[in-house]
Amino acid sequence: MSRPAVFLDRDGTLIEERGYLQRLQHLSIFPWTGDAVRLLNRAGYAVVVISNQSGVARGLFDEAFVQEVHREIDRRIAPAKIEAYFYCPHLTDARVAQYQAACDCRKPKPGLVVRACQELGLDPSRSFMVGDRLVDVECGRAAGVRSLLVRTGHGAHEEERAAADIPAVVPPDAILNNLMEAVGWILRSSSPS
Repeated sequence: MSRPAVFLDRDGTLIEERGYLQRLQHLSIFPWTGDAVRLLNRAGYAVVVISNQSGVARGLFDEAFVQEVHREIDRRIAPAKIEAYFYCPHLTDARVAQYQAACDCRKPKPGLVVRACQELGLDPSRSFMVGDRLVDVECGRAAGVRSLLVRTGHGAHEEERAAADIPAVVPPDAILNNLMEAVGWILRSSSPS
């Protein structure tokens, strides 16, 4: 039987938004992140990070640095466990030629969530996406998962866009202050088993 998951955006949701995080010493994890992930672990959800990392395509940092950041996040939030990280390094106008692509993995396209579901045996119909941008919401919806917007990172500005009822905006299922509130909403709204 496939498992439910909570797909989390990285920058602005799990960690503080820094624009393009280019130095490990600038990594700042929200104080509630470890507890929020641990609650999801205990409730039986697979926790998977889904992130656009166009800084790779822009030549600002390489994939090894992205992976180093992910190892550091894991270290700092232990014993909470993020099961996997999926990220998109592509751009159609990339400065680094090998990353120039019109891919299906750059949010708001659902490619990373679809791939995670296939590779990890996850059930999108019982899963959630949490992010600080409307592209996260749109990505989740396109992949068949319920989607939440948090006000951290770019979320407060994105909430204004959603409230303006712009026709192209895909509305979130809920808007919460931060990841911990989103986890509370998820746990009250569903059961992973």
